[in-house]
Amino acid sequence: MNTGLSSALSIPTFIDVEASGLGRGSYPIEIGISLPDGWRCCWLIRPADTWTHWDPAAEAIHHISRDRLRQHGRPIDEVAAELNERLKGAMAYSDAWGNDMPWIARLYDEAGLPQRFRIESVRRILSEAQAARWHGAKALVMRETGGERHRASGDAMILQQTWLEVAGLRARPRSDGAA
Repeated sequence: MNTGLSSALSIPTFIDVEASGLGRGSYPIEIGISLPDGWRCCWLIRPADTWTHWDPAAEAIHHISRDRLRQHGRPIDEVAAELNERLKGAMAYSDAWGNDMPWIARLYDEAGLPQRFRIESVRRILSEAQAARWHGAKALVMRETGGERHRASGDAMILQQTWLEVAGLRARPRSDGAA
């Protein structure tokens, strides 16, 4: 059966960032990606000593504590290097480009590394009709995937599945329970 896709490379890469809060002083605490082949990963980030902003309202959404970041977060330079390795030369799409782009830039500035991939708004790859369907399609995907917790890799996967839905390329779950 031909789905109209020449390969998995026709499916965009998606990226999502969880942060210490919004606005001035905020920084990335978790970055997740979902690649064209469906592989996904996320990295908890150990904050730099100078990254002190913390918004309890943001923590209430992502449920990642500063203590957890200190204990389990990866060093900033390692996360930046691994993102470069996974996304080198690629375009990654975000549904919150205005927030995610500065947080990624802050990560790379702190790491002292060049960013080897680009980030763009998902709106750039949506037609007007697809954009009009985006929020409803995202709600459908969240229901069908069990509304994954608000974490970066799960959110990146939901964005990718939403894109597939509005593009008419998403496999529909079977209602008879068969695989």
